[in-house]
Amino acid sequence: MKIALIGNQNSGKTTLFNNLTGMNQKIGNWPGVTIEKKVGRIKGTNHELIDLPGIYSLTPYTIEEKISRDFIIENKIDLIINIVDATSLERSLYLTTELLDLDVQVVIAVNMIDRLNAKGISINTEKLKERLGVEVCEISALKGKGIDNLIKKISMISIQKNNQIKIFPRDVEETIYNIQNRIESIKHKRYMALEVLKNSNLNSIKILQEKIQKNYNMDIEETLITLRYEYISRIKNECITKIKNTKNISRTLDKIFLNKFLAIPIFAVIMFFIYYLSVGLVGTYTADLVKNSIDGFRIFIQELLEAINLSNWIISLICDGIITGVGSVLSFLPQLCMLFLSISLLEATGYMSRIAFLLDKLFRKLGLSGKALIPFIVGSGCSVPGIMASRIMEDQYDRKVVTILTPLVPCSAKLPIIALFTGYFFKENYGIIATSFYLLAIVIIIISSLLMKKLLHKKYTSTYISELPEYKIPTIKYVLREVWDRVKEFIKKAGTLIFVSSIVVWFLLSFSIDLKYGGEIENSILAFIGKKIAWIFYPIIGVNSWEVSVSALQGLIAKEQVVSSMEIISGLSKDLKVPFEIFGNGSPFEFFNKASSYAFVVFNLFSAPCFAAISTMKKELGNIKQTIFAILFQTSIAWCLSLILYNLLKVIL
Repeated sequence: MKIALIGNQNSGKTTLFNNLTGMNQKIGNWPGVTIEKKVGRIKGTNHELIDLPGIYSLTPYTIEEKISRDFIIENKIDLIINIVDATSLERSLYLTTELLDLDVQVVIAVNMIDRLNAKGISINTEKLKERLGVEVCEISALKGKGIDNLIKKISMISIQKNNQIKIFPRDVEETIYNIQNRIESIKHKRYMALEVLKNSNLNSIKILQEKIQKNYNMDIEETLITLRYEYISRIKNECITKIKNTKNISRTLDKIFLNKFLAIPIFAVIMFFIYYLSVGLVGTYTADLVKNSIDGFRIFIQELLEAINLSNWIISLICDGIITGVGSVLSFLPQLCMLFLSISLLEATGYMSRIAFLLDKLFRKLGLSGKALIPFIVGSGCSVPGIMASRIMEDQYDRKVVTILTPLVPCSAKLPIIALFTGYFFKENYGIIATSFYLLAIVIIIISSLLMKKLLHKKYTSTYISELPEYKIPTIKYVLREVWDRVKEFIKKAGTLIFVSSIVVWFLLSFSIDLKYGGEIENSILAFIGKKIAWIFYPIIGVNSWEVSVSALQGLIAKEQVVSSMEIISGLSKDLKVPFEIFGNGSPFEFFNKASSYAFVVFNLFSAPCFAAISTMKKELGNIKQTIFAILFQTSIAWCLSLILYNLLKVIL
């Protein structure tokens, strides 16, 4: 069978999908995590399962709702698994009544039943099955309970049909809307409404007669919604029993975390500790260990290759190019693991959705919907999915602005740059300095939003309505799985993109313009290119350096490549006198000080993103002209900010 999985946002839909298929799709506490449908196969069966975006109704107000509605209506679906949040039964059942009106079989999975019971409330699922005419199964997707029973019910439904009820069949709804159109074209609405309804043979329309008689100009859609909720309310009263009164822990915690005076300071403190742990503690205790391991491996391979009399250029390529380049990025893996773990824990507890709610009011003043926070938060992991998450914005203007601004959020690929410079130049205050880059990004996004609002004359903002999920203790299995997926993606990038880039950088450094190997590094192809663009970086670091220019340019391939490029140049510049060591072998960037290093990091954080993010921006913006504008806008912001900070910090520090 072809089975569609559909439910409200935060109902545990994607968690159930992962349980049924054994896959690991992204799980989040805000709308838009599943923007496109995901497809898998239910374990132990041949049933195809499609995970559709979380929605509240089939009325297409958002992209998510349109994707789900169009897929269900335009594709032949054998069965719908409707996941219902037991803790919000009335809200969840509205979508259920719409699904029951379709000509598709439905099975209901009542999720989070354990949380409902913990609140002292129980659901009579047999009664619910009787009232809706469909199979109902109690599950806990997070704990994996009831999944086998659900699969059995799915197999049973493939044999026999449900006797599911229909609230308003599709032809009836269409007829009602046609009536509404006829009524609005005639002056005497009250008289015509009654006449049309009296002459109708459709019993379902007759239930509207009394309401239209009293409110003859009432909107038909509002009437249908009211009637659905009246029906749902009767079902809820029949099926729910309250056993005991319990304290709402989420409400208590929100009084602290969403307090109008404490919320922002708490958020700042949390972000400080995340960077303190990632860049500081973990970096301090793992940097030497990882570096020494990589250096030891490089020396071992070099001695091995020399023992078998390989050519010097091959040894240099493997040791100074590949191992040095890839190893320099992998040396930051422990810090990235801590960052991924911290962010995943915040997402899993439900705190991240509070941040979106917290900053919604501010963002609306800037001409953006609070939904903009979702792409920004997703972009803190990687700019590519962050940019794609801009699709949740209904307004075209909002989507365009968010697509341009999301790469300004420091993603995980930029952490090695932050860790490298804060770890050396700001050893005593690395936690504060690392956090300052994140807070600076918020300020820059605010200023950029105001600037774009002024330029594009934005006069209104779209509304952001979102549900705050209850706080919950993270499930270690899912948190670790998500961290592993992110780490795996990082290692994959190091093993492919950084691998190839390291070879290219080594080649450009090892060969001169006339393609002679082994000459002075100052006469290399890369030095030639760097010297042509070095003037761009002179105002923001105070020195004319081709090394800086080519390293920053490498950020277009991948932001991690900035660090990798530095390490390769360092390894091939053995005759340079270096006053400090970053990687142990020394670095040719001896002219960096606190002011120039901070400015250089800022430039790399806010300038044009990597090619993968640029490609995604082009896809979302729709044309090359707007993409070029976005690149120039981001790079201009980065250069101007770096210039200001360099000259300011030069005086202060």
